[in-house]
Amino acid sequence: NLQYILSAFVIIFLIGAKDDIMPLTPYKKMLGQLFAAVILVFKANIRITSFYGIMGIGELPEWASVIFSIFTILLVINAFNLIDGINTLCASTGILICTSFGYWFKETDQVVLSIIAFSLVGSLMAFMKYNISPAQIFMGDTGSMLVGTTCAILAIRFIEINPSLPAPEMQVSSAPALAMALLFIPLYDTLRVTIIRIWEGKSPFRADKQHIHHVLVSMGYNHLQATSILISVNTLMIVMVTLLTDWGNMLLMLLILLFGILFSFLIHLLNRNREMQSTNG
Repeated sequence: NLQYILSAFVIIFLIGAKDDIMPLTPYKKMLGQLFAAVILVFKANIRITSFYGIMGIGELPEWASVIFSIFTILLVINAFNLIDGINTLCASTGILICTSFGYWFKETDQVVLSIIAFSLVGSLMAFMKYNISPAQIFMGDTGSMLVGTTCAILAIRFIEINPSLPAPEMQVSSAPALAMALLFIPLYDTLRVTIIRIWEGKSPFRADKQHIHHVLVSMGYNHLQATSILISVNTLMIVMVTLLTDWGNMLLMLLILLFGILFSFLIHLLNRNREMQSTNG
């Protein structure tokens, strides 16, 4: 399976490099991502085979498993691509997620997955040194999509390996919910901007300044401060779901959704208060 995972990485790298040098249309970029996702699902067997009781759904038919797995991979890849709008954010998020997954894979003797996770952590830490403002280098689509692809693979394998672990103490009772908590900021921001763009009658693929990191920067925070806020929120989400794993996937996912709504509402209030002060001042 490793050779097919590497093949998918190469495809993602080439698409990203082409887009960084000579921008591709969103649809051409999506086509390349789809090709990589198909390789991962059909050849590397990176698939979600069950909903594990979410909405009363268990084992998925093969066709549904394939479609949902491809959708999940594409979603995570593009979620990371979308949060790469300010210095250090995408790298910091990748470090947080891959460190968490890497540690769990190490503890469960999933050596290859642990090496993949920690290799990316090392690369991102080295990259961060030169990406802190004033940045000397930038990640671009090449880097953000590779980080997204890696995190998608780790998340899916985390969910799928859990039920088959021989040691019950290493099993996570609500693995899908915890995977969602780990990916909270990328998924939250993607859902948020998609809803806003559709509400305003715009294409979901149209670039704008509606991303949560752009909002924080417009509120006066610098790139490092905005990143620190978002990483702290993501960490809080992970800790909260980890402590409440006995609640089950459905309740935890509703909690994650509610947390995202409250966070958006808080940012909206703070931003509106800032705009009012600016107008009155």
